[in-house]
Amino acid sequence: QVQPVESGGGLVQAGGSLRISCAASGGTWRNYAMGWFRQAPGKEREFVSGISWSGGNTYYADSVKGRFTISRDSAKNMVYLQMNMLKPEDTAVYYCAATTGIIPATSESGVGYWGQGTKVTVSS
Repeated sequence: QVQPVESGGGLVQAGGSLRISCAASGGTWRNYAMGWFRQAPGKEREFVSGISWSGGNTYYADSVKGRFTISRDSAKNMVYLQMNMLKPEDTAVYYCAATTGIIPATSESGVGYWGQGTKVTVSS
């Protein structure tokens, strides 16, 4: 069973950048659409970004459009989320999500596998 493993979280000042990564433990991302969700303290988990199985289509929540970029490297079996112009409201635990099929899930119910999360803190 494939398991997402996130890395790259940390503390960054507002306006800064951070890249978080998602590796595949026990398998490959070849047959999965991938995505990122986040959960801020006291809030529900929400969709952030997704990328199709081929990498040809990407999806973003309105709150991160123009600031975040999702990508995948099939050769390295990795998925990335480049986060620029970070804001304090981006502070959350970020979860990598794998969905069987072509299109990434944009709701929790559609996700097949979750990572353990990586914490991103943006200071003002």
